[in-house]
Parts: sequence; structure tokens; C-alpha cells
Amino acid sequence: MHHTHPHPHTRMQRNIHSHAWIVGVLGLIAGLILLLYVPSLEAVSRSILLFAGFHLAGGVVLLASLYVVGIRRLFLRPASPRPDVLEFGWGPEWMNGLAVAALVAFAAAIAIQVAAPAWWPLSFLAVLLCASFVVGNFIMLSFRSPDHVVLPMVPLLRSGEDLVLDAGCGAGRTTIALSRLLGEGRVVAVDRFDAGYIDDGGRLLLDHNLRVAGLADRVRIEKADLTALDFNDNLFDSAVSTNVFDHLGQYKEQGLKEVFRVLKPGGRFLMAVWTPGWPMFAVGNLLSFFLTSREGWQRMARRTGFNVIDKGVFNFAWFVLLEKPASPAPMGQHI
Repeated sequence: MHHTHPHPHTRMQRNIHSHAWIVGVLGLIAGLILLLYVPSLEAVSRSILLFAGFHLAGGVVLLASLYVVGIRRLFLRPASPRPDVLEFGWGPEWMNGLAVAALVAFAAAIAIQVAAPAWWPLSFLAVLLCASFVVGNFIMLSFRSPDHVVLPMVPLLRSGEDLVLDAGCGAGRTTIALSRLLGEGRVVAVDRFDAGYIDDGGRLLLDHNLRVAGLADRVRIEKADLTALDFNDNLFDSAVSTNVFDHLGQYKEQGLKEVFRVLKPGGRFLMAVWTPGWPMFAVGNLLSFFLTSREGWQRMARRTGFNVIDKGVFNFAWFVLLEKPASPAPMGQHI
């Protein structure tokens, strides 16, 4: 199953979410401004309601930011998954962070309108930003729901006995959705399990979810870097990856090359990624404009050697079904 020779690209990639502390520091600054500076403004201090309200908002933002930058990891133990219940989603700071951002934007809108009414367009912009953050927070929270344990209805599998690669399995949402369709097939679920935005990098949560779903004996879990997969060429019948490849930064195309390499000729790869659009704008705001476009993903896939078979949208993400062109397959490839 594995390579017997070193792969030329072996460096583990930096976690794209490792900048969470920057978000926490910005929150600390915003909380201190709301708690100390805004209440000192004459227009605010004249109203006991505004004076108390900004203190309350500042306190909430400050405590939430302190939680992100260290309180949770230093003093609190991660909550254990509930028995017999599938548990998905990132850590609470990512599930509720946009709600805190919405509070900051709304407080800023009120402060501007009260202290500098002539700047009302800026206040209006802050209200729109608040609404966007609220929508984004609901989108993030929706991923906790088992209703999202689905895959688009596309012709991915060759048969119910496929050996399938789940590239970047995380807490197992895609693994479980895939296993429900496989019959006698098997899944090899790989991940680096080093994500700072989910407790224990997601490995313990993955084990829990597979047990709850009754799939623990049908899924093989391995720690791996998607840009340097330690598998033989032409091994897997098919592959799937959701909300992972858009996190690979400058190594996206290298990741595609690795999946292409380990797929059997004629094998298909279902990939779902975040692309610029209103759902991602609600979640990432201006950062959404730096995401790879749908056309960009298709160009990379074709350069890698894939054919584009199908595409569409599900769970707020864009998906594309790719196929490795058929050719005589090597003999003796077994897991």
C-alpha cells in the first residue's frame, strides 16, 4: 500500500488557521475600545443606557478574545463528545467568533451614529457588516448538524466495493457520508490531525463519530500530508475531499497531483472547496476575494491531467467531479 522510496515533497505544510491568535488580539483591542474609550465620549456618557451597554459589549468581546488567545487551552479541558451523538464543527471560538464580530460591528455603528451623526454612511456600513457576520455565524453553526453529513449525487464510485481515499477527513463528516454508500467497500481516511481550530486536531472526534456511526471496522485511518501521500501509484478506485484543498495555499496543485497519482486509471475524484461567493463572503468577508475561483480550480485540475465530469454546489461549497483518464492499470495493487 505504501511507497518504499522517499517522496520528493515531504515537508508538512503550515496550518492555515494558525493565525487565530491574530484574531484574538484584534478582538482584545476592539473590546478595550468598547469598554474604555467609547463610554468616555460625551455623547455616550450622557446616556446611562449607552454607557452601560458599551461596557457590557466591551466586556463580552474582551472575555471572548481572552478565551481565544489562551484561556480555553490553558485552563479549560475540551468538552467530551456526547455518547451516541455525532459531533462535528470546529472549536467554539470558530463556531461563535462571527457572532462576536457582529457585536463589535453593531456597537461601532451605534457609537458612530451617536458621537458623529454626520458620518452616518460609515455607521450604515457597520450595520451591513454586522448583518453579514450574523449570516456567516449561522452558516458556520450549520456544519454541526448531521443534516450536512451528505455528498452530492454524482457518479463517483465504480462499484459498492471501491477502495476510496478520503483526503483530509477531519472529524469524519465526509467519511461517514461516503461509507453509507459503499456497501462492501472500504475507506482510507487521511489527515494531518494537527488543526488548531478543533480539539485534538480532530482525531479523537473522528474515532468517536466512526464508533457512533458503526463504521470503525470499515475505515482505515492514517496520518498523512495531502501534498506527499505515502501510497502506491494507481491504488484507489476513487477519492473524495471536502473543504480541505482550499486550505493548501500554494500547494493546491501539488495536492491534486498526489490524488491523481494514487487513483487508478478511470478513477474519479469528488472535491468540494470554498470559492468566492456570498456564503464565503459572509464567513470570511474580504478574505473571500483571495480564494481560488471555480475557473482557477478547473484549470489546475486539467493541468494535473484530470478531466472535468460534473460540477455544482452543496453545503455552501462548490464541488467538481474529476476523472483520471483510463489506461491499462498496473497489476497487483492491493491494500
